[in-house]
Amino acid sequence: MFTGIIESLGVVQKIEKDRSNIHFTITSSISGDLKTDQSVSHNGVCLTVVKTGDMPSGAFHVVTAVEETLRRSNLGAWQPGTLVNLERCLPMGGRLDGHIVQGHVDAVATCVEVLETGGSWRFTFRYQPSPEHILVDKGSVCLNGVSLTVVEPRDDLFSVAIIPYTWENTNFKTLTAGDWVNIEFDIIGKYISRYLALYK
Repeated sequence: MFTGIIESLGVVQKIEKDRSNIHFTITSSISGDLKTDQSVSHNGVCLTVVKTGDMPSGAFHVVTAVEETLRRSNLGAWQPGTLVNLERCLPMGGRLDGHIVQGHVDAVATCVEVLETGGSWRFTFRYQPSPEHILVDKGSVCLNGVSLTVVEPRDDLFSVAIIPYTWENTNFKTLTAGDWVNIEFDIIGKYISRYLALYK
């Protein structure tokens, strides 16, 4: 389980295809502390560390994305140099500073507008709504692994506000209109929706 509070920005160094899988080699400030078999959120996707080591650009770790993960997320669009939001799993007894995030991406949303608003930024996204994928005003949503508050959800659009700290310490500073982000809807809302569908 994760909280949507980003620990580090990673940089994709190498991409290797292995049949329908892709191995990503990533350097970051936390790579040297990782061990194989650990779960780490990469842009909101829970991936298992399969290798660690050092290279001239710093400590690295390797993760593997399978076909289902690539289909549901934006990982297939990564290139060498792509910035990736990283978060290690929540330790037992740790602070839940964001919200409950599983690292199971539901879909991708498309950025349609970025507005600077007096020192912060407002991002608007388009997504495919469904009865299982619920957004409520002032509710929680996870975008590229970042826990954020939903602003004005309407039809197939919603917005989020990005403060300067989040801008500087996540890959939101690289997003422009047309970019895809990974979206994980609030697990509580998904359970309620499923319950109502089964027992209405």
